[in-house]
Amino acid sequence: MPLTFEKGVGSDMAEVQNQEKGLEVQDINQLLKVRREKLAALQENGKDPFQITKYDVTHHSQEIKDNYDALEGKTVSIAGRVMSKRIMGKASFCNVQDLQGDIQCYVARDSVGEEPYADFKKYDVGDIVGIEGEVFTTKTGERSIHAGKVTLLSKSLQILPEKYHGLVNTDIRYRQRYTDLIMNEDVKKTFVLRSKIISSIRRYLDGQGFLEVETPMLVSNAGGAAARPFETHYNALDEDVKLRISLELYLKRLIVGGMERVYEIGRVFRNEGLDTRHNPEFTLMELYQAYTDYYGMMDLTENMFRHVAQEVCGTTTVPYGEEMIDLGKPFERMTMVEAVKKYARVDFDTVKDTAEAKKLADAKGIHYEERHKKGDILNLFFEEYVEEHLVQPTFIMDHPIEISPLTKKKPDKPEYVERFELFITGREMCNAYSELNDPIDQRERFKAQEEALAAGDEEANTTDEDFMNALEIGMPPTGGIGYGIDRLVMLLTNSPAIRDVLLFPTMKSLDKGQEKKSADRGKSGKKEAEQPAKQSSITREQALELLKKYNKEPFHIQHALTVEGVMRWYAKELGYAAEEEFWGITGLLHDIDFELYPEKHCKKAPELLREAGVGEDMIYAICSHGYGLCSEEEPKLEMEKVLFASDELTGLIWSCALMRPSKSTMDMEVKSLKKKFKDKKFAAGCSREVISQGAEILGWELDDLFDKTILAMRSCEAAVAEAMEQNS
Repeated sequence: MPLTFEKGVGSDMAEVQNQEKGLEVQDINQLLKVRREKLAALQENGKDPFQITKYDVTHHSQEIKDNYDALEGKTVSIAGRVMSKRIMGKASFCNVQDLQGDIQCYVARDSVGEEPYADFKKYDVGDIVGIEGEVFTTKTGERSIHAGKVTLLSKSLQILPEKYHGLVNTDIRYRQRYTDLIMNEDVKKTFVLRSKIISSIRRYLDGQGFLEVETPMLVSNAGGAAARPFETHYNALDEDVKLRISLELYLKRLIVGGMERVYEIGRVFRNEGLDTRHNPEFTLMELYQAYTDYYGMMDLTENMFRHVAQEVCGTTTVPYGEEMIDLGKPFERMTMVEAVKKYARVDFDTVKDTAEAKKLADAKGIHYEERHKKGDILNLFFEEYVEEHLVQPTFIMDHPIEISPLTKKKPDKPEYVERFELFITGREMCNAYSELNDPIDQRERFKAQEEALAAGDEEANTTDEDFMNALEIGMPPTGGIGYGIDRLVMLLTNSPAIRDVLLFPTMKSLDKGQEKKSADRGKSGKKEAEQPAKQSSITREQALELLKKYNKEPFHIQHALTVEGVMRWYAKELGYAAEEEFWGITGLLHDIDFELYPEKHCKKAPELLREAGVGEDMIYAICSHGYGLCSEEEPKLEMEKVLFASDELTGLIWSCALMRPSKSTMDMEVKSLKKKFKDKKFAAGCSREVISQGAEILGWELDDLFDKTILAMRSCEAAVAEAMEQNS
């Protein structure tokens, strides 16, 4: 099967997916037309499936298989989606998928009747049916249902992806989760487990005497975390409000009110970037317990993680990537200073002040801002040197006060606070405090936060006067903790990215970029938006043959396929979906001359491409990535800029991915890539200067280019791997 990149949604997806089976676009349109004609015929004959309002289901597929001895020979009724059909004259087989799995059904004309059987033969894969019949075993030993009656419950007017290859394009999987759930059984299992995990957490906390409560999502003052909020407006009140970034301040009000143990599981919203660990809206669980401290929260956390793993997974040792995470043994505990000393070999207990801390950061190449103090720099050292080593469960305790505005100071070390974070697989899983209940100290902390906000920290808090009033009324000693539910689900389902555990993750609108094309993107005197969409002068099959004619090294072919996928992703992301083929083939052929003519790279390409009948606009685009090599003219069109910026970067990202346990971009983060970018000895052939220049030409921050290109590579990684396997 040739490498394909799915595009769009709905019928566009059907077109692309069925091209994998050798069907032309007009064939797809005809198939879709036939489905609608079948529906019209059913409606004309009084058999409209959409008029059916209910169907009595007695059993599900796995339930029948598990209880076969008791159900053999008995009549059952199931309902689900037809995933395959085999028509064999007077008798046929179909496979029906429901919530629990799938089951084979035997449909014979003599059993269901001549007219119903004729109707059944016209049903399509994707249709939803109800089947009533007897449970039996076929001659091949498969437990099945011998249908006595088949009812069409809903007509599918779209075409599902081919069952054999499934749905692998991550962009479409996330946008069309309904199709993903149909085609990928493991995905459905993940979300069933997610539901069980949340239920298990509730049962555990309810058993510990906690009360589940609900607090406001729209607030005048979004506090309780270091994050930039989303803003909106109340029309009725004519007031600007924010979406909550945390649950903390309202839950603490309830502790003041005498509700000694409270928790909430709910959505919070943070106006930040997207990566494998972050989604702008996510599920947070926070709990607060009066008359305990952060040590009490450590004990509760350890016991709860262990309980949930055992109840949901049946074990306290769970796989994550290539690691086995042991939640059964006591979690390691160390202070942040101890952790930095262990992994960075820097002892902050001996660092006198901020000036000395900044000198250490300069020596280690750690970037900091002018406003940062000693505690901030300690945290930067921790992020740089420690986090990735914390694979097994580890509590990191006693954070610097500068990064913990709501936390009680340590009596013996007032520059540190009674706070911990739990790390597993190098990721923060929760954050806990001995809560600050001194209103005088709290007001000073808020004042410091407002100074940081004025200095440019968009994530700093402002003073919440009502919360201050609550503290002045009096809050008992309290322990509090926040858990990222999505990260816990990632851990217990062995999912590499947060989008894999969110049913509907945040995605950029497909049509959003189209409006941006009215901007002047070039300097050639004509607006790029006024020019017609660029069309490829050769087919992808011809381009692939041309690539393989001049390139035999698997690495070069893989790089070309990767850049193709990245360019296709960017075409859609930036609003050039109509030019996706042009962008993709340009990426596929961008290094056409590199293997045989390395000294003439980008200079020999025009000759080879013209011989193959490639148009001049594509030749120019392909050679545009040789800016500074064979051309002194800076890339002008957005496609040329993206190719120039992403070519070197894809090589660096892939080199970085191969160093990870997963050997994949699926769990790669911008932070990890930035470390390798700074290390000039790592993948030295990938020019940092060109990558930086590419970001500058695009007018993007380097982090933004990193983030987008990682997402682009992730979207095509599976397709590239499959193509390389077939090529070998």
